[in-house]
Amino acid sequence: MASGSFPPSKPDWSNLSVLHRNTLPPRANFFNYSSKEDALSYDTTKSKVLSLNGTWKFDFAESPFKAPPKFFENDFDDSKWSDVPVPSMWQLEGFGKPHYTNIVYPFPVDPPNVPFDNNQTGSYIRKFTVPELFSGNQLRLRFEGVDSAFHVWVNGKEVGYSQGARNPSEFDITKYVVEKGENVLAVRVYQFSDGSYIEDQDQWWLSGIFRDVNLVAFPRNHIQDFFAKPELNAEYVNATLSVTVEVNSNEPVSVSLLDSDKKTVIVEETKSSSNSKTISFSLSVAEPHKWTAEDPYLYHLLLTNGGQTLSQRIGFRSIELKEGLVLVNGKRIVLRGVNRHEHHPTKGRAVPYDFLKRDLLLMKTHNINALRTSHQPNDPRLYDLADELGLWVMDEADLECHGFDSIHEASLPEGEQSKSFEEKKAITYGRAGKWLSDNPEWEEAYLDRAKQLVHRDKNHPCVIMWSLGNEAFYGQNFESMYKWIKEYDSSRLVHYEGDVNAETTDCFSMMYPKIDIILDFAKEWKDQPEPRKPMILCEYAHAMGNGPGSFKEYLDAFYNNPCLQGGFVWEWANHGLKTKNADGEEYYAYGGDFGDVPNDYNFVMDGLLFSDHMPAPGLTEYKKAIAPIQLVSGSKGSVEVVNRYDFIDLIHLDCKYSIVGDGFVQEGGPLLVPEIHAGKIGIIDIPQFEVQKKGVETFMLLTFTLKDSTPWAPAGHEIATIQYQLYPAPYQPKEKATSDSSTTIAQLSDYELEIKGSKSTWKFDLVKGALTSWMNSASNQLLSSGPSLTFSRAHTDNDCRIGVEWKSKYVHLMKSYTKSCTWSSTPSTVTIKVSQRIAPPVLEWSVDAEFTYQFFNDTVAISVTGTPQGQNLPKTFPRIGLEMELVKDFNSCSYFGRGPGEGYTDKKLSQDFGTYTLPIEELHTPYEFPQENGNRTDVRWVKFLDNHKGNVGLRARFVNKPRGFDFAASHYRCEDLEKAQHPYELEKCGRSEVVVRLDEAHMGLGSASCGPGVLPQYALESKPFKFEVMLSSF
Repeated sequence: MASGSFPPSKPDWSNLSVLHRNTLPPRANFFNYSSKEDALSYDTTKSKVLSLNGTWKFDFAESPFKAPPKFFENDFDDSKWSDVPVPSMWQLEGFGKPHYTNIVYPFPVDPPNVPFDNNQTGSYIRKFTVPELFSGNQLRLRFEGVDSAFHVWVNGKEVGYSQGARNPSEFDITKYVVEKGENVLAVRVYQFSDGSYIEDQDQWWLSGIFRDVNLVAFPRNHIQDFFAKPELNAEYVNATLSVTVEVNSNEPVSVSLLDSDKKTVIVEETKSSSNSKTISFSLSVAEPHKWTAEDPYLYHLLLTNGGQTLSQRIGFRSIELKEGLVLVNGKRIVLRGVNRHEHHPTKGRAVPYDFLKRDLLLMKTHNINALRTSHQPNDPRLYDLADELGLWVMDEADLECHGFDSIHEASLPEGEQSKSFEEKKAITYGRAGKWLSDNPEWEEAYLDRAKQLVHRDKNHPCVIMWSLGNEAFYGQNFESMYKWIKEYDSSRLVHYEGDVNAETTDCFSMMYPKIDIILDFAKEWKDQPEPRKPMILCEYAHAMGNGPGSFKEYLDAFYNNPCLQGGFVWEWANHGLKTKNADGEEYYAYGGDFGDVPNDYNFVMDGLLFSDHMPAPGLTEYKKAIAPIQLVSGSKGSVEVVNRYDFIDLIHLDCKYSIVGDGFVQEGGPLLVPEIHAGKIGIIDIPQFEVQKKGVETFMLLTFTLKDSTPWAPAGHEIATIQYQLYPAPYQPKEKATSDSSTTIAQLSDYELEIKGSKSTWKFDLVKGALTSWMNSASNQLLSSGPSLTFSRAHTDNDCRIGVEWKSKYVHLMKSYTKSCTWSSTPSTVTIKVSQRIAPPVLEWSVDAEFTYQFFNDTVAISVTGTPQGQNLPKTFPRIGLEMELVKDFNSCSYFGRGPGEGYTDKKLSQDFGTYTLPIEELHTPYEFPQENGNRTDVRWVKFLDNHKGNVGLRARFVNKPRGFDFAASHYRCEDLEKAQHPYELEKCGRSEVVVRLDEAHMGLGSASCGPGVLPQYALESKPFKFEVMLSSF
């Protein structure tokens, strides 16, 4: 009788007791060179490395058990296999499909087990020849990142296994290779492993060999690892560089510290090892130039052991928790940071170096000083760049298991389902943590993530804080991680948001708190008799779609309260993947676009950059909010500014002033920037000048630029602008008919009036209670649809909560219902009064409105009074204003207000006052998930222009509204934006007419897609209102 079992043994990829098989111990990321000159070049092509990147043969299977057997044997025929590039992710090379989830696992939850089927498997083959230079060396095969787990064979022999998708794995393959002749490298990669349970980050589930693969040659006697730890003395003046070197022989090791010129030797020493195989150096350095994110001064460490030479950039700096604050070099810092996922729109996490470098350059040029490697160790080259460019790095372990919360939230009884997020979190997170984080069976898996992180990146000055992971609740395994890190590296601090009581972390951390909450924390911190740990927001200001709002309020809280030491905006870039629809139209896809179920829809589109990593409006606003020079007060003769740098003064900046007014720009000249020290307030004097254009609103504009080039920007790069009002707008009364004006009215039918002025002819529909036609003096029709009072906007991602109320109250379905119209005339003016009820279907509430239209010359004055009423009245409105459509001939606009980009009440400070002229198309912001966009705010007047017919247009302004109004103009109606889910769908909805909004008020944005809603001062409450608009043709 036949018998058997399947599988014959527990697979490594579904076996918690097997994290690695035959891997070498984790080590610092370094390369071996044959000479000091080559080592100091940091050019890895000169190192003893053979890159195995390139084209590999590839086979795709839906299950590890259905992948080709014996594919690793040397005589296996792979001629019919596909070609794929390495690094890459196979779902983006045409195999399988991407899958996006934010929290939930895409497979049945049964830790540590993962499915036998529906576990995509990639088999790779690559042939290589060992360079002659490597002869006699130890040969190591190093994978910088493989998602999620993999086995390795060389020349038909199994080398080992490893998991930990975003951590390196290194194997000694010396005994498997032939030094002369061809070698066959075979790798089998599994989409899911038991490690996937702690790799549940908010990103696409993608698989493959996605980082570099190298054959690394080590001399037989060599340095195996080293830890260079710069330490400042108590006065932060002198330093000691402690270097611990692990070797495999008694051969002497020499260390040399060179200055930034790579020539001047600061200190050097040679030692031989004892039997311990560890050599310790303690190098004294007098008054080193200290490293900061603002002044990233680097020394260079050389280590030599026989024929092996290593190099490492060294930055002298100290990080400590002292008197309740995080201090660097003895000074408090404020983290003006971002969370950066590894993302490329066509390559996923296989991010090319140039693309990565461009990200960091964008950060620096937008005043960002810190990044959190959410939520895993990043490409090792990022840390070299951060060392050189100057960025504080919170380096995060590859650990998240957020999906277990979904299990316990779903199981809450009905009475608890209605609780707030924070209330449910207090119930479910403790339960969720029992699965893994507080489960001793998972301790080694957790510790492995900590060790891999710290060992690889320990020598980088940019890394000031280790993060134990993200959204993995709390438990004893995090305590073990913290303990190991502190024992191994006492020179840095440790962060973990899940430790809400900061028991085993060095700071409190929160995600998306309301500003009131962090201000309450600051008050309690100040009132404590003993110093308490500070607060860092590991995630805040969720940058999804059009938003976020209220950057300024967060930054003010950081700088007004020492214990609030900044945070990291979520997040750096949208994760859209470039693809094509059935008609071949390109677009950036999000959850569900690949048929991936379950999914979290467009929640992956939540960055300060678009998916192609071009800046979105949110990044411009953030740059302004975190600018290191901020206005305190200003006058015609001087401006008082605060230096918000943490360490450096302002003498590295140039400043020039100009006068910006209604319809003009008057260039000024350079200003002397005094030596205002970090954190201090100073005065910049402005020479006497005369404003060339009198009697108009006028602003002072100061522009601060780099005096000299830096590694991240050329001389002249703009760091900040400061603008303040010099002269307010003069009172502009309502326009009236001139003495020679002649305006008449005629009734064309029971429901239509015709008004003729000296320069325009209008038609008015008495049933609609609205203007329907406007012909100018040249008989050009201006209107496609006349002004009507509207309240809705297309929902933004951040309207997800307040929008529920708006929709439940049918705000989007409100319509005008005329109750009565009366008209009268004088020789110069026609007046029409309209009483309307603007109301939705279903419910009884309404806005009762009274309109007064006055026609004269080429002008219509529209006065509006509105009274919201009813028991179902919404608490807020999206907006209040007039909406109309201009004929298709209008193609541009000119206005005086904030610009040139979009602005909203809580997202406008990056937009300076000026007179701007833009094509209508450029007023639209192409968010990758269509939504409300393109609003301009604090506008004093706007002209819509028909450039084809010369000087033809329509001008609008509000009466007696010195702070201005809002307007928007595009080729899309609100319902077009609501209907479309991708830009290509929106483009098909586009119309030739120009949809114009003239808003008396507009609701702020907030960041409620994942965080607080609109602050009260930016909310548009449903209260009585009154405004008057002047429309004039020309």
